[in-house]
Amino acid sequence: MKKNLVKILAAAGMAVLTMGAIAGCSNSTTETTAAETKAAETTAAASETTTAAAATTTAKATADLKGSISMVGSTSMEKLATALSEVFMEKYPGVTVQAEFVGSGAGIEAVTNGAADIGNASRNLKDEEKAKGVVENIVAIDGIAVVTDPANKVENLTKDQLIAVYNGTTTNWKDLGGADQPIVVIGRESGSGTRSAFEELLKLEDACKYSNELDSTGAVMAKVASTPGSIGYVSLDVLDKTVKTFKLENVDPTPENIKAGSYFLSRPFVMATKGDISKQNDNVKALFDYIHSDEGKELVKSVGLIPAN
Repeated sequence: MKKNLVKILAAAGMAVLTMGAIAGCSNSTTETTAAETKAAETTAAASETTTAAAATTTAKATADLKGSISMVGSTSMEKLATALSEVFMEKYPGVTVQAEFVGSGAGIEAVTNGAADIGNASRNLKDEEKAKGVVENIVAIDGIAVVTDPANKVENLTKDQLIAVYNGTTTNWKDLGGADQPIVVIGRESGSGTRSAFEELLKLEDACKYSNELDSTGAVMAKVASTPGSIGYVSLDVLDKTVKTFKLENVDPTPENIKAGSYFLSRPFVMATKGDISKQNDNVKALFDYIHSDEGKELVKSVGLIPAN
């Protein structure tokens, strides 16, 4: 009987110890979970604080930007410059962006003389322009499309055929597989970045025989669309169904082909500054920061161009 009592007491003691151990483990687990939860909450709070601080900094920077930016230059860059101006002014309400489209040469002259913050040029800068302290900032790459009136049956031109048309050697479409019809050669005015790029790429500087020299990309499009037997060249981003676009060396003028290097008529879009970007005022620097950002690159693509980087 005595032995049985001892066993009962021992069992009871073990039960008490076990319950204590379980309780201890439970308390420990609860404490650990609480600590982890607290740490997570602290981290989340810190993250929210950092995000809020960044947002405040951005908002302050946005609010601090005031004044204006003047861009002058290429008519071929009108679509890009207009879209960039509109988006930038939405992001920075205190800044007004004014864009004037009078040709690449005039744009470079304006920035050289300090009459504009940015000179838009649809060509590379010349050595003499760079010698005056103007810096070439390439922001996009554009293709030059060769277009004709929609009724023209010719689909493709080789590089040599295109050169022969523009230097006056070939004057009738029948010599290129088309109808017996005179070729009406349309181009841009002297000083146009598109004209300079086109003639340089084909080594036709001062050698083109134009029937009409027009002062804007839109004017070329309208003239070609309404003139039977015409041929002209325009920026890739303005193409529409009013004209027919030639393949060159059997390659279509698409961003993919231009980026791959298989389409030979392409040129840079330059936003030139007097001195490096780092030396410009805060408004201009913010504009370049935007166009070089991921959002800015998407904007460049949205107007049919290829981001420069």
